Amino acid sequence: METPEDQLQACGWGSSSGSGSRSMSELRQRLGREPGEAQEPEEKLQESESENKLDGETASDSESKSEFGGSPPVPTSDDTPEVLNRALSNLSSRWKNWWVRGILTLAMITFFFIIIYLGPMVLMMIVMCVQIKCFHEIITIGYNVYHSYDLPWFRTLSWYFLLCVNYFFYGETVTDYFFTLVQREEPLRILSKYHRFISFALYLTGFCMFVLSLVKKHYRLQFYMFGWTHVTLLIVVTQSHLIIHNLFEGMIWFIVPISCVICNDIMAYMFGFFFGRTPLIKLSPKKTWEGFIGGFFATVLFGLLLSYVMSGYRCFTCPVEFNNDTNSFTVDCEPSELFQLQEYNIPLVLQSVVGWKTVRMYPFQIHSIALSTFASLIGPFGGFFASGFKRAFKIKDFANTIPGHGGIMDRFDCQYLMATFVNVYIASFIRGPNPSKLIQQFLTLRPDQQLHIFNTLKAHLVDKGMLGSLEDA
Repeated sequence: METPEDQLQACGWGSSSGSGSRSMSELRQRLGREPGEAQEPEEKLQESESENKLDGETASDSESKSEFGGSPPVPTSDDTPEVLNRALSNLSSRWKNWWVRGILTLAMITFFFIIIYLGPMVLMMIVMCVQIKCFHEIITIGYNVYHSYDLPWFRTLSWYFLLCVNYFFYGETVTDYFFTLVQREEPLRILSKYHRFISFALYLTGFCMFVLSLVKKHYRLQFYMFGWTHVTLLIVVTQSHLIIHNLFEGMIWFIVPISCVICNDIMAYMFGFFFGRTPLIKLSPKKTWEGFIGGFFATVLFGLLLSYVMSGYRCFTCPVEFNNDTNSFTVDCEPSELFQLQEYNIPLVLQSVVGWKTVRMYPFQIHSIALSTFASLIGPFGGFFASGFKRAFKIKDFANTIPGHGGIMDRFDCQYLMATFVNVYIASFIRGPNPSKLIQQFLTLRPDQQLHIFNTLKAHLVDKGMLGSLEDA
């Protein structure tokens, strides 16, 4: 009597030779049953296949895997320095990670203090270096996940677009903050006058290069990577440019927001490590409500204390300006009302608790409450966004640059979101027209235009009665 195996072998399924042969074990694995078991309906098999797909994967995604090469996880390795591995070898993995993160965090904070001491020019260079590294980490993920090795010009065009966008943003910054220097040098004056046209021409060149690089059978992948590059530019370059704008408003607008994000990250980790019990969000299983709430109160208190200390120093509160006489940055000015101690009445509800009727504080401290609240309640969503991104592509970290912390982008995912908020906050509630910049622009006009503005301004002041009082004085 023939067995099921004999019958299948007679049909060619069990043959051990030939390119189309399949073993019985492979066939059983494919059908998901042993001989003699009832065959599952076709609908069940299709349902099983759909369950094996990645979350959010569509039919078109599955069909295009042959083109993209799939999305295998990027391998990660233990990048902890050997010295720390030996010193912490007796600890559990949980406590070992705690010590590694703690030691590296202290090292990064120390480095942060050093670059602050070196001044605004070094800070700008560091921001640019961080931006380039973050861009490199995200582009490398796309390059590896989508197996873009054979795409012509992909990496070259990615870095070219980074150069174009930086040329545009930093050119705008130089024209805005170093106007007198630009007008003094003939080459810089020409570049400033036609800056936007040159920027557009550079980008248009890259666009044409991309179109010329399109090759058959890779169209979809190439457009995927084109979009990947531009979204990365939007997230990284645009927001790092806002960090530099915040820096020019005064180093306090740079240091306090960054410090609040760092404080919230540390304190949320500490509260979560020792007291965490309730999961916060599925994207980050280690995040807990205890850490989230504890980090919020600790960050608000830290923001108030840091703002009080820094508000008393002109080097932190004065806008960063360029001195044409010395060709250097200066941070000397008369402190604005934001950084002058004022007396505030405490609400009656709190007077019985604290025992005070009034309190002296800097107005900036009130703004610091808004900054620290955003850093602790909304800022973490930048981290959750990054966690979702990493889970989508099955990677643990953006890179392994910092042991125990991952890549540079893993540390700056919340900072970029915070920088955007600070820039919007300053523009909405703090910054007004800058008289020195208006005068600089006024001096570049033709004499007849300057005379027209002068007469208009004179008539306006006479109508308001201000010019007459000035003449009497």
